Amino acid sequence: MKKLVLVLFVGLLGFTMTAQDKAAKIEFKSETIDYGTIEKGSDGVRVFEFTNTGDAPLIVSDVKSSCGCTIPKKPDAPIMPGETGEIQVKYDTNRVNPIRKAITVISNADTPTVVLKITGEVVNPDGK
Repeated sequence: MKKLVLVLFVGLLGFTMTAQDKAAKIEFKSETIDYGTIEKGSDGVRVFEFTNTGDAPLIVSDVKSSCGCTIPKKPDAPIMPGETGEIQVKYDTNRVNPIRKAITVISNADTPTVVLKITGEVVNPDGK
């Protein structure tokens, strides 16, 4: 009986260890988007593309911006291994100034927190 319990315990331990080896991995095409010089009121939407290069479903649980002028949108569904997803970012281009913002992505990936950046400058087309 002791041998049976020992064999079951070792088998369960081995199964648990192999199950823990599976992890989602998030790999961004680029972690920085440069808007360049854009005019006031122009389209402020940009997209960060990523791939789940791991072997478990990737769940993006939260996406936060460093200020209220930048609104990020996360994917609703899990991203399966090998599939791609995107994080959409909308910057308020009615603010004339340089763009230097950070977007924090939180997920179940092996690197659970990734900081993305947007840069550029919004200018007034009439120079005022």
